[in-house]
Amino acid sequence: MTKEFYFVHSYYAEVVPETAGVTEYAGVKFTAMVKKGRLWACQFHPEKSGRIGLELIKEWLSC
Repeated sequence: MTKEFYFVHSYYAEVVPETAGVTEYAGVKFTAMVKKGRLWACQFHPEKSGRIGLELIKEWLSC
């Protein structure tokens, strides 16, 4: 299932071993989320991504 998150930046990070989520725009695949140990970071704005963003934040807080 595809989940849509709110992106606002014109820059992107390349896909690396720590990549936990990938997205594609204009034929370019790039890192949307990374995870290293207990640290998670995302390129998108979960707080501006509606219900799906709130679900992601709740999931992170429960870890």
